[in-house]
Amino acid sequence: MLTADSVLQGTAELLVTRRGPADAAFRRTVTDSREVEPGDLFFALHGAHHDGHDFAGEAIAGGAAGLVVERPLDVSDGVTVFQVSDSLSALQRLAAYWRARHDVRVVGVTGSVGKTTCKEIVAAVLGARWRVHKSEFNWNTEIGLPLALLQLAPEHERAVLEMAMYGPGEIELLCRIAQPQIGVVMNVGPVHMERLGSMGAIVAAKAELVEALPQGGLAVLNGDDAPVAAMATRTRARVLLFGRSEQCHVRGSDLTGRGLDGISFRLSYQDSSVAVETPLPGRHHLYPCLAAAAVGLAEGMALSEIADALSQAPPELRLRVLPGPNGSTILDDSYNASPQSMLAALDLLSELSPGRGGGRRIALLGEMRELGAAEDEGHRQVGERAADCVDLLLVVGERARPLYEAARSAGSAEARFLTLADETIPILRAELQPGDHLLVKASRAVALESVVGALAAP
Repeated sequence: MLTADSVLQGTAELLVTRRGPADAAFRRTVTDSREVEPGDLFFALHGAHHDGHDFAGEAIAGGAAGLVVERPLDVSDGVTVFQVSDSLSALQRLAAYWRARHDVRVVGVTGSVGKTTCKEIVAAVLGARWRVHKSEFNWNTEIGLPLALLQLAPEHERAVLEMAMYGPGEIELLCRIAQPQIGVVMNVGPVHMERLGSMGAIVAAKAELVEALPQGGLAVLNGDDAPVAAMATRTRARVLLFGRSEQCHVRGSDLTGRGLDGISFRLSYQDSSVAVETPLPGRHHLYPCLAAAAVGLAEGMALSEIADALSQAPPELRLRVLPGPNGSTILDDSYNASPQSMLAALDLLSELSPGRGGGRRIALLGEMRELGAAEDEGHRQVGERAADCVDLLLVVGERARPLYEAARSAGSAEARFLTLADETIPILRAELQPGDHLLVKASRAVALESVVGALAAP
């Protein structure tokens, strides 16, 4: 458990004063007062809309044993209070201190698309041999990653941490905290183009992971993604390329999609290869599987051991398969969207009906945000692909109009454009029939999960 003495040592340079029991110990570190449980240490952070200090009383009522704050607060004597000059910096420094106290090999995972899935598959592969700690939920930011690191325990031998990026310098900061020995870069795309302004800026920001690796470390790079493969020149670490092309060290071939039952492929490294079957649905899962295999191989695992771990890998976290109206099936991928992930989801949809049950392929697609100058082209690419594989297409949101127009231009007769997500609900209730598969996908801001909630059978 994290002790008061550990907090003092980890935050020493920022500490203003401490009061309360000196022998306190804390079960967890928490930044949301609503999630506080007895024995937790609550960090009062400044958010975009709220100040955590305003919820310190709620945290204490929830059983918090300690608080990290920036200003004096009147609390009961039984609570240990650490007043610091900057509570976010204190969280980050404490996490770095805690990570340094643990003899654990850290794997950092980043990319424009598929970070969470890759993190889960890497953890599943390494978990076949070692005790693995992985970041939970969306703990991949300057707040989430420290929280994940502070869950490290002495029994952990490997840690797999997701690293997100919204601007330059952010992954560099996460690496200073986590000190990864292995860095995985899945891909680079126009996600956050609106914020960063150019693909070059996005590549540079993602490359901060490989630039931070030590000389004895390992960079695991997508060899089929040219900007990612080029990151090999930006690191001191050894490089393993993964992908389908000949230049890749860890290769996948003979890829077969089995719809919602997963994929199969041949995994090759040096002069050896092995057949792999995994329950992960969609051909796009080949790449995180290959990345995980590269990490496992570098850590000393055998190909057969890796193949067995992949056969038991957890299914896609964010794609939910749900029963829909009138005997239809909903593929709920409404959490987020980019051109790459949209195309991958449509590829999966194309493997399903009409081959299974004779139903139709139906897609409800909405706006993709934060693409900047790549917005129109990204939507058009998705629209053209949808015209090839979708029997009925519903498009939501004015910024997605290029998607609708591209689908119509490419020959999609059954395409409809709607302004609001709720307008699709009565249409889909009337259209969905037995054997139909409905894909639902858009950026989180479009809130298509409300449509899924209205349609999914109880």
